[in-house]
Amino acid sequence: MEKKDLRIVYMGTPDFAVESLRHLIENNYNVVGVITMPDKPSGRGHKIQFSPVKEYALSQNLPLLQPEKLKNEEFLNALHEWKADLQIVVAFRMLPEVVWNMPRLGTFNLHASLLPQYRGAAPINWAIINGETETGATTFFLTHEIDTGKIILQKRMTISDTDNAGSVHDRLMIMGAEMVSQTVDMILDGTVNTIEQESMINNIPLKPAPKIFKETCRIDWNNSVKKIHNLIRGLSPYPSAWSELEAPDGTRYPIKIYETTCLSENTKMKTGEIRCDGKKYIDVACTDGLLRIKTLQLAGKKRLNADELLRGFTIDERFRFI
Repeated sequence: MEKKDLRIVYMGTPDFAVESLRHLIENNYNVVGVITMPDKPSGRGHKIQFSPVKEYALSQNLPLLQPEKLKNEEFLNALHEWKADLQIVVAFRMLPEVVWNMPRLGTFNLHASLLPQYRGAAPINWAIINGETETGATTFFLTHEIDTGKIILQKRMTISDTDNAGSVHDRLMIMGAEMVSQTVDMILDGTVNTIEQESMINNIPLKPAPKIFKETCRIDWNNSVKKIHNLIRGLSPYPSAWSELEAPDGTRYPIKIYETTCLSENTKMKTGEIRCDGKKYIDVACTDGLLRIKTLQLAGKKRLNADELLRGFTIDERFRFI
C-alpha cells in the first residue's frame, strides 16, 4: 500500500501534538480526520478557546470531531465512517478499546519518555525534576493499560544542566514528529518488530510521571539546592514552581520562580532565609547551600529578572521564603 492510500485518523490536543500532525500533512500522508478535545472557555472573559490541534486542522480543512465522551454512539459511528486503517495518538487522552481497536492496523501513541520509564501525564516535567540526564520518545501500540503497549520505535535525547521543561518539550516535539512518520513508514513496509515493555524492566524500579497539581509545584526549602533547582527547571515555564515571600510585617507574596543558579558556598543561614543586596541578586538558603533566583514573577505582575524586580520592589534580609 502507498502512503497516499493509507487512511489515518489523528488524535491530539496541545502544541506538542501539532508538530506531528503538520509533519504528516506536509509529507503528504493521507490524514482523513482529526479528533481533539471540545472547545472550552478560557481567561477572564471566558472566551471560547480552540485547541492548537483544532486550529491547525481548520487551517488545513481537515475533517474534525470533538467528542465529549469517547464511547458516545454518535461519535463512534462518525469515527467508523472515516474507515481508518491506522490511528495515531499524540498528547490526547486515554482511549477505550472500542476506539483504539477499530482500525485494521491498530492505534499507536507517541509518548515523551523512554518507556517503560515515566508512564503518565507529565513525563518531561518529572524526568527533569528527578535530575535525569537523558530522556527520549517512544512510539507504541495502544493496549488496555495506559502507556504499557508494545514498543515500535524509541529514540534518546540528552538533558543538559541548562535545560528546562520548555526546551526539552520543544526538542522532543520535533524529534517526535519525525518518529511518527517513521513509525507509519515501518507499519506500511511491514518492518515493525515490537518489543514487550516488560522485557525491558529487568528489576529496575519504574519512575512514574503523574499529573502535576498546584501543591506539586510548591517549593520546600528544606531540600537540597540541587533538588530545588531541578524542581524549578522541571516546571519552567509551565506550570511553574512557586513559593511565598514573607515580609517583616507578616504580609505574604506568592511568587513564581522560573530560573535559578546553584551556588556552591556553604552558609549558616536557616532554610528560606534570604541574602539580597537590594539591587542585583536574591539568594535563598536551602539545607546545603544557596540558590540564586534569576527570573521570577510576583502574583499579577510580569515575569522579570531579579535585578528588574528589585528596582521596583524592595526586598531585604528580613524577608524570607516559606
